[in-house]
Amino acid sequence: MYFIHHRKFLARILLSAFLTVFLFHNDYLTVSATAEELAAESEARKLLPVQSDEIENWPTGPQTSAQAAILMEANTGIILYAKNIHEKLYPASTTKILTSLLAMENGNLDDMVSFSHEAVFSVPVDGSNMGMDAGESIPLEEALYGILVASANEVSNAVAEYVSGSIDDFTDLMNMRARELGCTDSNFVNTNGLFDENHYTSAYDLAIISKTFFQNEMLCKISGTPRYHFEPTDTQPDDFYKNNKHQLINGEMPYEGIIGGKTGYTDQSRQTLVTCAEKNGMKLICVVFKEESPEQFTDTVELFNYGFQNFQILNVSENEEKFNIKNVNFFQADNDIFGNSKPILSIDTDSYVIVPNMADFSDLDSSIDYHIDEEDHVAKIDYTYNSVYVGSAYVNLSEYAESIYQFEVVNSDDTPEEKNENDKIEPAKEETSPAKEKEGDTIFINVKNVLIGVLIFASCFICLFIIRALIVNNHNSKRRKNRVDRKKHRRERIRSNFDDFDF
Repeated sequence: MYFIHHRKFLARILLSAFLTVFLFHNDYLTVSATAEELAAESEARKLLPVQSDEIENWPTGPQTSAQAAILMEANTGIILYAKNIHEKLYPASTTKILTSLLAMENGNLDDMVSFSHEAVFSVPVDGSNMGMDAGESIPLEEALYGILVASANEVSNAVAEYVSGSIDDFTDLMNMRARELGCTDSNFVNTNGLFDENHYTSAYDLAIISKTFFQNEMLCKISGTPRYHFEPTDTQPDDFYKNNKHQLINGEMPYEGIIGGKTGYTDQSRQTLVTCAEKNGMKLICVVFKEESPEQFTDTVELFNYGFQNFQILNVSENEEKFNIKNVNFFQADNDIFGNSKPILSIDTDSYVIVPNMADFSDLDSSIDYHIDEEDHVAKIDYTYNSVYVGSAYVNLSEYAESIYQFEVVNSDDTPEEKNENDKIEPAKEETSPAKEKEGDTIFINVKNVLIGVLIFASCFICLFIIRALIVNNHNSKRRKNRVDRKKHRRERIRSNFDDFDF
C-alpha cells in the first residue's frame, strides 16, 4: 500500500517537472524579455506615491517596489505606512490566511479532513501541493500545516469541504467573514488564491484579516514553522517534509521577532507576502503586493525597521490629563466621599497610542464618545495626530462600582414567600426603557457638587432667616421703647398736675 501511494506521489512530481521543462524550453526568449519588463515595472513602482508620507510631521517611509504595501499595528489597527492600500489586487496564496482562519474558527484540530476527488483534481498538477490523493485523510491540525507551511492547494480545498460541505459554500463563508471584519475591497472565489479575475483583495483588507489571524496563538505557531514533518498513518501512507518558503521564517533572511506569515505567487499577482513581527512592545503586520523576488522580503524588512525605529507606544492612562479621573471629579464613592473615596470610573490601563518618536502625548487631539455598544465600557476616547488615528482608550466602570450598583428587583405584589425566594436570586440589572436604549445617553452625577450645592442653599436659607429675625426683633424693640416712653410721659403729666395743687 505504501509503495503504491509513494509511486503516485513521484509520478505527480515527474509530471510537474516535465511540464516545467517543456514550457521553459518553448518560451525561453519570452521569459527573458518578460524579465526585463518586470524589472522596469519594479523600478517604476518605486516612484508611486506613499500616502502616509503626506501626513504632517510623519516619518518618511521607505521606497518599496511593491504596487501596494501596508504596515499595521496588530492589536489596534493603527496604520504606520500606507501605499495604495485600497487598490484591488490578486492575493495569490496569501488567500490561505483567511482559509486557515475560518478552519480554526469553525473546526476541531483533532477532526479528520478527507480528500475528495474534486479537492485534489480541481487544482493544477504543477501548482503548489503536497501530493495528497483522493480518499486519504489527515487531522485538521496537520492540514493547517499543509496550508500554511507547504502552501498546498488541494489541502485548502479539502479543509473548505470539511468546514462547509463544498468549496462554493466555503467561498460564501469567506466573503461573509471578510465583510464582518470590515473588508470592502475584496471578493473571494476560491480557497487557495489560484488566479481568477474575480478573486481579489487589497493590502488593507488582507491586513485586517491578518490582524484577527495573528490573534490566534495556534495559527501564529503554525504559520511561523520553518519545516514540518508529515509522518505516515493508516489514512496517509507517505513520510515526507515540507519547508516554508518564507525567508524571514525559514532562516534564509533572519529577522528578530518574527511571529509568522504567508507567501504567495502567481504570474498575474507576482510575489505577495504577509508577515507579522513583534519588538519593542509593538506587534506589526506587513503586507506587500505585486513585487519581484527577493524584494518582497527585503522590503518587508525595511518596513519593519521603519516601524520599530520611528514610532513609540504611549500608555493612555499614564499620560492622559484632560480626561484624568482625579482631575475631572468623576463620580467617586466609598464610606467617606470627601476623604479616601474610590473612583467608580477609570481609563483602561492597557490602552495605548502609537505616535512618531518626535511627538508627545500633548500633541494629540482627542474626542470622547458615550454612544458605544461594548459591554463594561462607559465611553471611548479616540486620539488623532494631525488628523490621523493613532489609538483609543475605554472609560470603564470599575469592579468596585459594579459591586455597588447591583439592585434587587422585587415586585410589590409578591407574597412574603415570593419575596423570600427573590432574596435568593442574584441581583438583577436595572431594566432600560426603549427610549433610553435608543438615545444611549450616559449621565454622570457628581455627589460632592450636589452636596455642596445643598449646603450653599441651606446656608442662604439660614442667613435669610437670621436677617428676618433681626429685622423683626429690631421692630419689636422700637415698639417696646415707644410704649415705655409713652408711659413715662403719662406719669410725668400726672405728676405735674398734682404739683398745681396746694395741699
